[in-house]
Amino acid sequence: MLSNHDASAQNRLDMTNARNATSIDVLNVKQFIYNGHEEWQRKERLVEIMSKDPVFDKSKREWMTRTEKYSRGLRMVNRIHELGQILGWSKQDTTVATSLLDDPLPVSLHATAFEPVFLLQASQELLDKYAGLIATRGIFGCYLQTELGHGSNVAALETTATYIPETKEFDIHSPTLTSSKWWIGALGKTATHGVVQAKLLLPGGEDMGPHLFLVQLRSTETHKMLPGIIAGDIGPKSFNGFAATDNGFARFTHVRIPKEQMLSRFAQVTDDGKYVQPPHAKISYGGMLYIRSGMVTTAGWVTAKAAVISIRYATVRRQGTKGADELEKQIISYPSLHTRLLPILARAYVFISLGRALSQSFQTMAQRLSSGDASLLAELHATTSGLKVLCTTASVQDMENARRSMGGHGYSAFSGVGRFYADLIPSVTYEGENFVLDQQAVRAALKAFHGLFGAEGRSRPSSSTIAKLTPSSYYLRHLSSPTNEPPILKGSDSSWNNVENLILLLEWRAALLVHEIAQTAQDPDATIYQRVSKGTTEAFVGRRIGEMIGGLRTNSGLNANDVAVLSRLYLLYLQTTVESALADLLSFGLLRIENPPRVGASRDPTRGLRMAIAQNCLSLAPEAIGLTDALGFSDWELDSALGVYDGNVYQALWDKAQTEPLNDKEVPDAYGESIKPMLSRGRMMAERQSGPKL
Repeated sequence: MLSNHDASAQNRLDMTNARNATSIDVLNVKQFIYNGHEEWQRKERLVEIMSKDPVFDKSKREWMTRTEKYSRGLRMVNRIHELGQILGWSKQDTTVATSLLDDPLPVSLHATAFEPVFLLQASQELLDKYAGLIATRGIFGCYLQTELGHGSNVAALETTATYIPETKEFDIHSPTLTSSKWWIGALGKTATHGVVQAKLLLPGGEDMGPHLFLVQLRSTETHKMLPGIIAGDIGPKSFNGFAATDNGFARFTHVRIPKEQMLSRFAQVTDDGKYVQPPHAKISYGGMLYIRSGMVTTAGWVTAKAAVISIRYATVRRQGTKGADELEKQIISYPSLHTRLLPILARAYVFISLGRALSQSFQTMAQRLSSGDASLLAELHATTSGLKVLCTTASVQDMENARRSMGGHGYSAFSGVGRFYADLIPSVTYEGENFVLDQQAVRAALKAFHGLFGAEGRSRPSSSTIAKLTPSSYYLRHLSSPTNEPPILKGSDSSWNNVENLILLLEWRAALLVHEIAQTAQDPDATIYQRVSKGTTEAFVGRRIGEMIGGLRTNSGLNANDVAVLSRLYLLYLQTTVESALADLLSFGLLRIENPPRVGASRDPTRGLRMAIAQNCLSLAPEAIGLTDALGFSDWELDSALGVYDGNVYQALWDKAQTEPLNDKEVPDAYGESIKPMLSRGRMMAERQSGPKL
């Protein structure tokens, strides 16, 4: 860097030039990603209000204790509901405002777990009594499923709910230490009520498996625990994540609740203790599916924040080789950087769109469930299981890759990415540990396979049966006829830019993986469950991306250039997904190249794919700032010195460092306590060893 060069001015200039270089209409794309002009305006209006309100100030949070963060979190939620009353916000306004808070908060579980489970499963009698209170936050709820000894294995939960016909009550009890409810968000100090997952025991001792019960936990007057319940916070989490959330424990000692507090819209117990079966064995999974569908959207938006911060920093950071202007190059210009960061941006866009579609699918399923129609449950369970694994795994990896792309400054708390990572990383565990969910995705795939090809996997399906394949198993059609073959790719890069070619490769891979596990189920290899889960989910996503690209062309809010750029971004997702699948594609001989490389040229049959990725990233690099701006994050939302909108990152980082409380005193208290004694001792020892000092 030149000795008299003003780096801050250069930062701002580089960011301005990058904005001027983008060809997309940022507002058009912004409205597309927010699902319309009205939703974008709503979000912009709420950010304007909240960013100026001192209750939502973020400048001190890095130095708060956990207790202070918990109290701050509740102050913010309380303020949102105050503003809602003062300003006449709608329910959607309040929902969006709450989502703008980037601290995981205890009452968030009220809206994402307790409320949807209750509304979906409760009887009309319970709804009449509690739905209004739940909606207005007259009570705070939590969802008590996980136990100290069991998490993903819901069938093995130990908490019991024994029906007592004489009093028409259920006895809720924690019979062992390991039956203690554990990790429950909002249980520690906040919730007044909870939906408890417990084994239903009939009067004769018959175990009917896990069912849901509404239990009051604390007094609505004093907030003290009710008799027979012990509860508290389980303590700090790794990386100081979820600091504002009181993940809690609870033990029940024969707590009696009225019979009516069983969530009995579907499964029921009669007054005399007889069990009434639900219309579908897994109908109680509805609430869990709602949570998982929301996790896909969350993964998309958090990944988007990491992409925005890292790409903005890479745009203004100059390092390494000097150009003709004697300035070091912007690191976004290096292929090793933009080929890492642009796929992260692509995944953010795809996950946001997938999450929106998944939420719509859940609403459709919920409407049908309310009338006892469980026909969509299995399909949504299959897709949410696979997508939860795929999206959370990818987002955690992307978060770390984004942080590492920023060099040493990425490790600073002021980059913001570390905070997102700490709060995102448990998502691979909660609501179904990802390796366990892989098995659920595999079971769904095998069920579809055997439904199509019979128990032995050798039957020839009819055309009508093939036509009934659901989106999650659509790839299986490729196995329906021995004449079906995967696509033949040309030796040039053009085949790797063909969306349908890429989707077909992903579908063939999924089909052959499922066929493989069907034939070797009794002797599975080391990674087959993970490969099948990932392969089938990526085939599903690939087909959805094809539909997304088709939908772009009919979107009246986008111009032709916007469509072209977004199509290339979605193409990049497909290309990098296929690249990550090369081991399977090569294992099954799916890469059929029409014109193999000549002698003396590259012998790598996949070089064309990697060259296509390189070229696509190069073409998208000038659009990177426009595409990140279209995600619509304000500086208040990102709270990142390295992701500031104007690009003035070094000044922002300097200013943040000046707020460090350790800098309040020139000489720290530790000097007199520890530093001075050590220095004095060291000098005395040196004098004894080498004589008096000069």
